[in-house]
Amino acid sequence: MSFYRHSGPRNYLSSTMSERLNCFYCRENLQGKKHAKKDDKPVCVRCFDKLCANTCAECRKPIGADAKELTHKNRHWHEGCFRCAKCYKPLANEPFAAKDDGKIMCGKCGDRDGSPRCQSCYKVITPGSKNVEYKHKVWHEECFICFECKQPIGSQSFLTKGDEMYCTACHDKKFAKHCARCKEAITSGGISYQDQPWHSECFVCSTCKKPLAGTRFTAHEDQFYCVNCYKADVAKKCSGCQNPITGFGRGTNVVNYEDKTWHEYCFNCKKCSLSIAHKRFVLNGNDIYCPDCAKKL
Repeated sequence: MSFYRHSGPRNYLSSTMSERLNCFYCRENLQGKKHAKKDDKPVCVRCFDKLCANTCAECRKPIGADAKELTHKNRHWHEGCFRCAKCYKPLANEPFAAKDDGKIMCGKCGDRDGSPRCQSCYKVITPGSKNVEYKHKVWHEECFICFECKQPIGSQSFLTKGDEMYCTACHDKKFAKHCARCKEAITSGGISYQDQPWHSECFVCSTCKKPLAGTRFTAHEDQFYCVNCYKADVAKKCSGCQNPITGFGRGTNVVNYEDKTWHEYCFNCKKCSLSIAHKRFVLNGNDIYCPDCAKKL
């Protein structure tokens, strides 16, 4: 915003003359009388006020020969009418700002009028004051607060939800997913298993604590295990080969009978080695036989 000084105040030229002088308009003898000049021509006070005086931009009344006139960009004011349009401070001897709409303002009001307004309190943000800008909007620093806890955010990190601003702690508490294991907010990353969110560092093997994200694992009684730990500590042992039944690879299908379990490919007749999965069989001690071989025992 530009500031100006006007071309006044000044008086129209008036004086008392001793030589013969006539008014340019009414031809009145001006000898010994006060008069003014208009375009270098002598004019009596009465004709000047009636025919030559400029109109005040504020009060719309003529500015007479005896009045002090202030001029700026072809506009004219009485000295007393030249004042700030906001606070009415006299500006005859003060810097001022001329607005595009023709209003004249003092420096202080001009700054305020041209300054942005706070998105919260709608008051002017004066130049030099602390403020926060975000997406072409501006707030007083003390007005830029968390929608939830109402504390100033200042220069801290914040997150948005629609038009609402939240400090990180309140946003996490109100909107973030919470880990199924530690119950803390998941602020970034994380994984999902069976429609439940987890921190990557919380989704680990229950035995060796190895991270399971992106690896093969199995679940057992609400616990998660990597393949090696499941084989060693959790998986049942096949009654045939005595190796762990993991459910991986060829061990996907199993046969259960009473308290014993076999890999399907291990469920074979002890004598003839034929597979008897999904067939009738005979259990003799810890061994299984097909019906034909069982008859020969």
